[in-house]
Amino acid sequence: MSTLGARFARVVAFAAVVVAVLGVSACGSDDNGDKPRTVTVVGSGKVTGTPDTLRADIGVEATAADVSSALNEASAKVKQVTDAVVAAGVERKDIQTQQVNLSPQYSSPLPGGTAGVSGYQATNTIRVTIRDIAKASDILAAAADAGGDNTRISNVSFAIDDDAELLKKARESAFDDARSRADQYASLAGDSLGKVQTISEATSGQDQPAPLQRDSSVAATRVPVEPGEQTLTFTVTVTYALS
Repeated sequence: MSTLGARFARVVAFAAVVVAVLGVSACGSDDNGDKPRTVTVVGSGKVTGTPDTLRADIGVEATAADVSSALNEASAKVKQVTDAVVAAGVERKDIQTQQVNLSPQYSSPLPGGTAGVSGYQATNTIRVTIRDIAKASDILAAAADAGGDNTRISNVSFAIDDDAELLKKARESAFDDARSRADQYASLAGDSLGKVQTISEATSGQDQPAPLQRDSSVAATRVPVEPGEQTLTFTVTVTYALS
């Protein structure tokens, strides 16, 4: 046999061995063998609590012929509102500026004319956190009195300031619910429930909005505030191994 023929024969033999090895490896592997059979369930838990905190955005508007006058009036008014709510029981650390806005106001043009700037409107808004619900009505009324017809109250919401214990109970309830569901599915499938593979969670229910609007056409009176109850919902998604 020639040298070239011998070399070719060795290459063919080597290729045959490689193919054989790959064939054995492919036949001997099991794509599903390394992956445990699992069941994924979603459990939920709910707990209720009484809100102990109220948050509200309190703003003042001022309109003037020039920028400085509009800004100065809005600044003076929001300072009066801030001082009033502090005097009513809110700590200054619980008052935060939310928005300062200045925009031109346009006059209505005559037929054939063009609109021109007739003045400027300045808005200054603070967010107030009231940690004593019993004082909330008086504090909102004090803000309205201090700001007068320029006062705007919005985004009123209740919250539970320290909800750690409630969340703990909701989490336990959600996990128990998930375990119960997984046990049932395993039983229906004729399997046993194994170890937990993954856990993910979600919660909702805090900062519930409460409809409360300030009507500037009437004198400020004590604003009725009813916190009611708040429900915290906890959802957990758990994956268990089956055996």
